[in-house]
This record gives sequence, structure tokens and C-alpha cells, in this order.
Amino acid sequence: MQPLLLVSEESQILLRILNGSFQTLDVIKDRIVHAFVDLFCSKANLDVIGMRQDNVVQSVNRVEKRSEDWSSKENDSNGEGDSTAGFNVLDAMLKHSLDRLKSMRERISSAEGIDNCTLGINFDKDAYVIRAMCLDGKLGEALSLWCNMIQNSFVPHIITHNYLINGLCKKGELEKAEWIVRGMLCRGPSPSCATYNSLIRGYCLMNDFDKALKTFSTMANHGIMPNRVTCNILVHALCKKGLVEEAKKLFHKLLSKNYEGGSPDLITSTIMMDGCFKNGDTDQALAFWERMLKEGTKVDKVSYNVVVHGFCMSHDVGTAYKYCCEMLKLGFVPDVYSYNTIVGALCKKGMTRDACYIYDVMRRMGVIPDQITYKMIIQALCINREIDRANCFLDYMLENSIIPEPLVWNVIIDGYGRCGDIQKASYIRDKMVANGVLPNIYTYNALIYTQIKLGNLFAAQSLEKEMLLYGLHPDSVTYNLLIGGACNLGLIHLALKLHDEMLRKGCQPDVITYTELLKWYCLQGMMTEADKLLGKLLGSGLAVDHVPFLVLMKRYCRRREFNKVFDLYQKWLVTMPR
Repeated sequence: MQPLLLVSEESQILLRILNGSFQTLDVIKDRIVHAFVDLFCSKANLDVIGMRQDNVVQSVNRVEKRSEDWSSKENDSNGEGDSTAGFNVLDAMLKHSLDRLKSMRERISSAEGIDNCTLGINFDKDAYVIRAMCLDGKLGEALSLWCNMIQNSFVPHIITHNYLINGLCKKGELEKAEWIVRGMLCRGPSPSCATYNSLIRGYCLMNDFDKALKTFSTMANHGIMPNRVTCNILVHALCKKGLVEEAKKLFHKLLSKNYEGGSPDLITSTIMMDGCFKNGDTDQALAFWERMLKEGTKVDKVSYNVVVHGFCMSHDVGTAYKYCCEMLKLGFVPDVYSYNTIVGALCKKGMTRDACYIYDVMRRMGVIPDQITYKMIIQALCINREIDRANCFLDYMLENSIIPEPLVWNVIIDGYGRCGDIQKASYIRDKMVANGVLPNIYTYNALIYTQIKLGNLFAAQSLEKEMLLYGLHPDSVTYNLLIGGACNLGLIHLALKLHDEMLRKGCQPDVITYTELLKWYCLQGMMTEADKLLGKLLGSGLAVDHVPFLVLMKRYCRRREFNKVFDLYQKWLVTMPR
């Protein structure tokens, strides 16, 4: 009996342990459920949370059910077995549950890692998109995407910030650029020298030098040392504004502080030299040039172009030639800018033959003339009344697939018009249209002038009507030409009709309009109407010159009405600008 009692006691102890284990499993189950609920409450995918929570509960329930089945079998077996088998079952149950938890934890960690990795890749892609948008000028979309990244607690790299700030500054949206910089100072990344350079350049473009210099002075407060680019931006802006003395002070400050551990570079010296040339200070410009050569600075083509342009501005074309030859000796082939500078200087002096020679040299040297080259030569030839030669250069342009702008066509049309050659003027207008360049108001005014000069008033009026087909509206020059032509032909009623039409269409008469009408009244001896028209002119608020007074004074002198002449002279003195 004693062994039987011992087995019974061991069975009772095992059943108690198992019962306690089942209660422990219930507690574990509840704690696991609560822990996972707390863990996933902050996650976005609640369906996954519910599914995984059900899996845990079902797993524990299955273990619990197997344990109950085992327990019932043990009770039915009338106490057969030993304590070792019971503990093995308990170990298996616990091990199974822990393995399930481990695998779930690994899956959760893997999913979170993939999500974070994907999120990081997406935001890196957004940063590259921001840079591309800034280069394309799509600043609104870039700024919106940047704000989205900031709201998702992802701070883009400093390069991305600099792209955005540079784009905003170029577009003149400096307030937004400042706002981004303030945000960088608060949350990062810290602004770099390039960041402040973009701001300074933006202020200089907007002619706000006070803010540019203030930004320059505050760089040191944030631990950023200005570099050469910073100083070059400020020096160039000051020289462009004509503030050469202030630019010199900043230049010498650059020398004293030795930014980046050296003397001013080629760009800074070239900017200063260009500013001095444009300010008329040739000696100071040459001093900068000599300093560059003395310090062993390797000058380039741009530096020589500045020197050539400076001497051409001072009308010293001979010295400009000298530096061009020096360029060639040093191996610098003059570019189109170099040649255009000399061509422009020669054209201004009326030396069209020399300008054409330089054009030939350009082509032999392999430098292709551009729109500016042809424009300067054609204008100079038309001023010298060499219209046929100018027309040849127009043909050269077309042969080289360069479509001239309307100004070039109009200059030649006007040149032929002033020579009274209406056929060639009309031919150039037709060629202009054939090459896809639409005539403008200046084209038609030149043609109308030619017809008026030839006495073809009705042909001029036909051109006025033709303007409407191109969507053009006559201006004051058009009406003045037509009114003057009508007055010259003695058609005062037509002249007055054109004057009324001018007012109806919202085109205000000017001094020339009134002067043309005054001439006709004086020629017809209608002095009362002429005096009324002069009074109307003086009361119009227009800036009146001496011509209307001289027209009336001459007529009164012929009529020997000297009192009237003296009164007109007194009125003239009153209206003269002081």
C-alpha cells in the first residue's frame, strides 16, 4: 500500500503544479495581449494588430486545450506515469509559446526596419527632386515638397537647402529665403557660406545693398567666415551701381583680412578693373592690371576683354588693338566679345570701313559673328547712308541662318525710305515677312514716312489700314506723319479729322501734332485759330519747346505785328525750364 500512496501523493502534487501552471498561462496570455495592444496602438495598421493578437490568443488557447486533454487523460489513467513526464509537457508548452513570441517579434522588427528604410529612400528621392525643380525654376512645387519633408521630421541636406534658397533669391522671393534660413538656424542644418552668398547676391540683384551688407556683417555672428565669392559678389554689385570707392574699400578689406589665406584672386581684380574703366578712371584700372601682373596672377581672356572694352569706352581704339595683339602673342584667341567690342567702338566713330575689316578678320580667325556684330555694322552703315552695303550684311545673316530681329529690318527700311526708294523699302518689308518676322509699328511708320515724303498721302493712309490686319494700332508718330502730310497738301479738313480720330482712339497729341497744325494756320493767315491752338497747347501740360513760338513769331514779323512778337517772346521765357 505504501508505494501506492506515494504515487498518489506525487500525482496530487503534479496536478497542483499543472493547475498553477494553467493559471500562470492565463496571466501570461492577458499580459501578452495587453503588451501587444499597447505596442501597436501607435502604429497605423490596426488590421495587422488584430490579426497578430488573435494568433497569440489562439496559440495559447491551443496549448491550454492540449494541456487540459493531457490532464483529463492523466486523471482517467488512475495515476499512472511519473512527475518527469508532467514537467516535460510543461516545458514543451512554455517553449512553444516563447518561440511563437520570438518569431512574432522578429517579423515586427523586420517590418519596421523595411518601413524606415523605405521612408528614408523616399525622402532622399524627394531631396533630389527638390534640386531638379529648383534648376527648372519650379520653386513653388519645390517649396511645397520641402515643407512636406519638414512636417515628416525629415530635415534635408544643406545642399538641398542651398538649391532652394538660391532659386528663391534669383526669383526675388527673398522673404521666403530668409524664412528658410531662420528655420535652418533653429532646427538645422546650419547655414553654410554658400547659403549666405545666395542671400547677399539676391539682395544685390534687388539693389538692396543695406540688407546685403547687413547679411555680410552677421555671417561672423553665426561662426561663418566670408570667402572670396562673398567679396566678389559685393564688389561686383558696388561697381555695377557706380560705387567704385566703396568697392575699393571692400577690396582693401579683403587684402587686410586675407580671406582663404591669399591675395585677391583674378576675379576680384578683374571686377575692380572693369568698375574703374566704367567709372572713367582709366589710371586706377591700369593700376589694378599692373598689380595683377606684378603679383604673378595668371590673367585670362576675360581680363584682356575687360582691358580692351575699357579702352574702347575711352575711344582709344589704338590701345585696344595693342592689347588684342598681346592676347594673340600669349595664346589667347580673341572671342566674339573681343571683336564686338572693337567693332562697336569703330562704328560709334563712324569708321565703317575699319569695322568691316575687323568683321573679315573675325571670319578668317574662325570666330562666327553673332546678332550683335551684324546689328552694329548694319546700323553704322545706314547712318552713313550706305544702305546697299547694309543690305549685303543682311543677306550674310540670312546665309548663316541668323534671323535678324525687327530692329535690323526696320533700320534698313528706314534707310531706304529716307533715300526715297519706296520700292526697295517695300521689298525689305516683304522679305521680312517671308522670313517669319512680323512688321511692327516702327516698320509701318518708316514706310508711311517714305510715302509722305514722296507726297503719296493716300498710299500712306492705306498702310495705316494695313496695320490693323497685323493687330497694330497707330501711335502719335503715325498720326503726326499723316497730319503733317495733309497740312503740306493743304487738306486742313483731313488734318482736323485725323486729329479727332487720334483723340477718339485714346492717342494723345504731342507738341509735334500742335506744331504741324500751327504751321498750316500760319500759312493760311488764320492767326486767331493759331493763337487759340497755342493756348490749348500751353494748357495741355505738355513740355513745350521753342518751335511753336518761333513759327508764330516769324509769321507775326512778316505781318509787322511786333507787339504780338514781344508777347510771344515773354510767354516763351515763362515756359522755358529754369
